[in-house]
Formats: sequence, C-alpha cells, structure tokens
Amino acid sequence: MTPSLSPFPAGPLGGDGLDPGALAIALVSEHASPLAALGGVDAGGQNVHVASLAGALADRGHLVTVYTRRDAPDLPARVRLRDGVEVHHVPAGPAEALPKDELLPHMDAFGRHLARSWRTRAPDLVHSHYWMSGLAAMHAAREHGLPLLHTYHALGTVKRRHQRLADTSPPERIPGEIEIGLGCDRVVATCRDEVHELARMGVPPHKVTVVPCGVDTERFTPKGPAVPRGPYPYRLLQLGRLVPRKGAAVTVAALARLPETELVVIGGPPADRLDDDPEVRRLRGIARDAGVADRVRFVGAVSSQDVPALLRSADVVVCPADYEPFGIVPLEAMACGVPVVASAVGGQLDTVADPATGRLVPPRDPEALARAVAGLLADPAGRAACGAAGRRRVLSRFSWGQVAAATEAAYCAVLDTESAATGAG
Repeated sequence: MTPSLSPFPAGPLGGDGLDPGALAIALVSEHASPLAALGGVDAGGQNVHVASLAGALADRGHLVTVYTRRDAPDLPARVRLRDGVEVHHVPAGPAEALPKDELLPHMDAFGRHLARSWRTRAPDLVHSHYWMSGLAAMHAAREHGLPLLHTYHALGTVKRRHQRLADTSPPERIPGEIEIGLGCDRVVATCRDEVHELARMGVPPHKVTVVPCGVDTERFTPKGPAVPRGPYPYRLLQLGRLVPRKGAAVTVAALARLPETELVVIGGPPADRLDDDPEVRRLRGIARDAGVADRVRFVGAVSSQDVPALLRSADVVVCPADYEPFGIVPLEAMACGVPVVASAVGGQLDTVADPATGRLVPPRDPEALARAVAGLLADPAGRAACGAAGRRRVLSRFSWGQVAAATEAAYCAVLDTESAATGAG
C-alpha cells in the first residue's frame, strides 16, 4: 500500500511535505479532548486513549489532527499537542462545557465544519471515537470519499441494559450506533466482549478488528515518586469518572470489611468544588452510614501527570465498575506494579489475569470485593508477585507502540481494500 500524499501542510513533521510512507490521519473525538484534565464527568479513558494514540501514531511518522468540540470561548482554533499532533477545536454549539448527552443537536454543525476543513486539507483517512463523533465524521467522510474507521468506546445497548431508566443517552443513540457500524469501513473494537455485542446489533464480526487500549509504559512504571501515605497501614485507590456505574459505592461498602485500610477516590470535579457534587455527597453519606467516613478521602479531578505517583502509593487499585467497555486504569496500575481487583466485566476480562496480576470479582458485590482485597493485603509476597506479573503483562501486550502498530495495520487494510476496489495504486 502506498498512501497518497496528503494536502495537510508539512507542519510539525517539517520539510517540504510528509514522508512518502506517512498518513495524514484525522481523529474525531467530539467530547473527549486530549487536553482535558481527568476525572470529570465526561473526561476519562477516552481522553487518554485519543491523546496517547495520536502521539504513538505520530511516533510512527504520521501526521495527526484531533478534532474536538470547542467548549470554552478562550480556546485557540488549533493547539500543537506535540510533534506531529495538532488539536483542532471545532465550533459546534455554545463555547462552553456541556454534558455529552446534550451534544447530539450540535453534531450536524460539527460534521459541516469537518467537511469544510477537508475541502482544502483532506486527510488520508478518518478515525472517529464515540458514537456522536461517528455520525459527524461519517457524513463528512462520505462527502469527500474518505475511508472511515470507528471506535465506540462504549455501546448504548450495554449502557441501557445496565442503567435502564437511569440511562440519559438520547433515544437516537442505538440506531445511530447501528448506522455507524454498518456504514463505516472498519470498526476498531477495544475488547473481545465488544465483538459479541456488535454482532447482536447486526455488525458482522468480519468487519471488526480488535485493538486494545494501551498504556504509557515509560511514564507508568514501578519506579518513581509516590504520593505520601496516610496514617493507615493499607491504602486502596480508585481512579476514574465519579459516576455511579464506576462502582465507588461498592468500594466504600467493602471498606467496612477492611480494617486499618484507607480509600482514596480520584475523580469528579476539582477539589475546591467537591462539596457541591451530588455523587460526592451521596458517597459521603454511604461512608457515614457504613462507619468509614474517616477512612475515605476524595481528591477530585487530577492532571494526568499526577496519576502515576498516586497509583504507586496504593497497595491495591480497585476497579469495581458495573460495566466497563475497556478500562485503562487497570493497565495503568499494572504498569506501575500494583495489583488490581476489578469486576469481571467488559474489557477487564481481557486485561486483568486472575490470579496472576490481580483478582476478578462479580460486579456490585462489596463482600466479594472485600474478600479479594483482604487476601492480597494479607499476603505481601503475593501482592508483589501480582504487581510484577502485571508489569510484564502490560509490556508484552499493551504498550502504546504495540497499539499504534495494530491500529496502523487496520488503517492500511482499509486503504488496501479501497485501492483494490478503485484500481488505484
């Protein structure tokens, strides 16, 4: 496959143009900016995934532009994230933060902006992330005859099954996801469980390539600074968006069965606004009722640069989500040499090897979570062995270099198929 030279400007790759083997890649991520702080309601694994994938693709010589919605009036139109990666803030809807479930009415404007941008700077291919990005990108890609790959990150069918009436997704979500799955050139799924879900939606397995999420194995390491510990012998840590389905309430309930153990919860709004957050107030109430309020600490949203030191401070990282489309936190913890206790759902079935790197437990089961954690806390040697095995597992399967290579292979397969269909060289 010989990709065409893109009309993207030379930009950070320098010279008079792109390397002949390089691709100009458009990553579309309507609500999950690679520049966002982690832990907010709509800022989590997808932000990390898009930022890291963009950087790893740039490391392979490609030129990447990430298109995300402008959610503040003072954001510049374009931001250079690093060599080979630029973030393009798309004007679609008000320039303010909006819940992602309220963004659908603005996706037509988002898609029109993509189509206009690509009239003079067409990429070689488009890779959309999340269903609303897929809708916006699909119509723009069709207008220009561009190949489209799509990663869902989460499926509406799974969310509805677990959240039922609490699901705030627009009613158009599931029909839209089916339209994207049938209309794109390739689905890049993040775990094996997703392939089965897509087949139930009518997306044939032969149209799906599984490429897991990754982790920065040079930043997330067992060696390095750790955040100071509190007065308790043991520390549990839970990191992620502070929403009910992530299972922090399960961890708080489990803490009542784990004496001499503190729980650090990272995520939610910034620290100075935690007192106003409904989920924080709910969890604090659960902690008071369980008699563990003095052993639970809420940190709020944190910068991605602070995450490794926080993870290294823990004896065990817990990931007890009701469901988890993939889950980057287990990988980050394993890369830091910390054992993981996670619910046996979604992508965590692929990442956490029980008993080698941690434990898998049923979701929504505080007793099972406490029992698994207690076993690790009582066995320092076993805990260390789990941590070391987790590090080895990440290095062998989940580095961003490996993920980018597999993603690039999916891109090339689509471009080769298109070239064969059109007779292009």
